[in-house]
Amino acid sequence: MQQQNTGVLAELTRPIIGAAIEVHRALGPGLMESVYEECFCHELSLRRVSFERQVSIPITYKGVNLGCNYRIDLMIGNVIVELKAVEAILPVHEAQLMTYMKLLNKPVGLIINFNVPVLKEGVRRRILSN
Repeated sequence: MQQQNTGVLAELTRPIIGAAIEVHRALGPGLMESVYEECFCHELSLRRVSFERQVSIPITYKGVNLGCNYRIDLMIGNVIVELKAVEAILPVHEAQLMTYMKLLNKPVGLIINFNVPVLKEGVRRRILSN
């Protein structure tokens, strides 16, 4: 069962990672995250991949909406995508992604860090286990 789930998850993330690789090939490392986000969204559009950008997540505590929101970079189907242009992906980045996945009940998340020589070194896929 785990192997089958891994294949399904790979199919969900393959077009996303492919688009990110194309952007990284064209631009390389060293730019601001906002530039990568613009180009990545354009590449997704060229590939006819539907996405939502800068999705707001309201924070509710003990039944009260606190009026503050988290913003996730992209939601592509059931996959949450957080883009980075940092020296290294830190545990706080992974915790942030897992929190977003839990709040939205999405099974898969990706952190894509464009500030690396080879993009595969900057991709982290996380799975929300039950």
